Amino acid sequence: MKRYNNLFDQIISFENILRATQKARKGKRYKASTAYFEYNLEENIFNIINQLKSKTYKPGSYNDFYIYDPKKRMISAAPYRDRVVHHALINVIEPLFARSFIYDSYACLTGKGTHKAVARYKEYVIKNRYVLKCDITKYFQNVDHEILFRKLSDKIKCKDTLWLCSKIIDSKNCDDYYAHFPGDDLLTPLSRKKGIPIGNLTSQFFSNVYLNDFDHFVKETLKAEYYIRYCDDFVVLENRKDELNYMKAAIATWLEPLRLRLHPAKSRIYRADDGVDFLGYRIFPGYSLVRKSIVKKYRKKVCLMESQLKKNSTLPVKIVSTVESWIGHIKHANSYTLIKELFLNLYILLKQKGIESNNLARRFVEQRQ
Repeated sequence: MKRYNNLFDQIISFENILRATQKARKGKRYKASTAYFEYNLEENIFNIINQLKSKTYKPGSYNDFYIYDPKKRMISAAPYRDRVVHHALINVIEPLFARSFIYDSYACLTGKGTHKAVARYKEYVIKNRYVLKCDITKYFQNVDHEILFRKLSDKIKCKDTLWLCSKIIDSKNCDDYYAHFPGDDLLTPLSRKKGIPIGNLTSQFFSNVYLNDFDHFVKETLKAEYYIRYCDDFVVLENRKDELNYMKAAIATWLEPLRLRLHPAKSRIYRADDGVDFLGYRIFPGYSLVRKSIVKKYRKKVCLMESQLKKNSTLPVKIVSTVESWIGHIKHANSYTLIKELFLNLYILLKQKGIESNNLARRFVEQRQ
């Protein structure tokens, strides 16, 4: 396997850090932390470069909070300066690893987001009767630091780059969940550092690196023709149920050396015709729906937005931005009726205030045709 050296100068170059700031501020331009960093942009870029060059860089404290999508997840948001450093690292090392990823590995890869994975699933589901849908128990909390670093070292030879990777990996340690694996003694789970924060760009990338060998095992050893993985969610589609039962057992065994286990309740075989929840949609052969929990969340938030608009207590342009983001998700399902049900009253209120939403307008024109 080819290992890459002399990467650090690329990572800490002014041009790369500047490009990293442009990526980090996307969607966060109006936040205070972004504005503060941008106000002294050149000085802050050189501060990052000097700290990385002198090895005095230390990641800041995370801002931990919970989201429900629909299950409870803790998100750990890194300080803005650290997010810039994450982008600078990924800019350089992602292309080196991406060449070894299988085609159907998604998340945190250029042109390989949620909707690409969903489109691929729709292509596969019309060819197969059964779906093995798997979920890894507390995946991000259980990524083992030593194993992850070893996998990065298999591809990266540059000691300075590995130093930066280790700084980011060790910036968070999840000590609220322990599991024993074959060969462990009583204290082994306590002695191993584990966990990568869900909110980090680097964590999404590291999650692909951590399971890359697993992807090749499923494709090349188990000969799974129809396999898709998005972070820790993965599916295998087949026409034979017994074959999927065999694969499930083999997958569970293979994951143990990575100190990972399949979730016993969420890893099971479904009939494709019954529809399967995957990445925010319930997908059937030939059509798909937005997951009920997401629709319920949108309904609550739309009611709140309508109330805020009537009271003039929020900026209409902010609402437009949020709604158009939602439509970006909903439009990948059979959703014309749902869009009208959710957003028609909101669209009328916005129009009364002189605010046009092109996405909404286009959808309602399509509805009438």
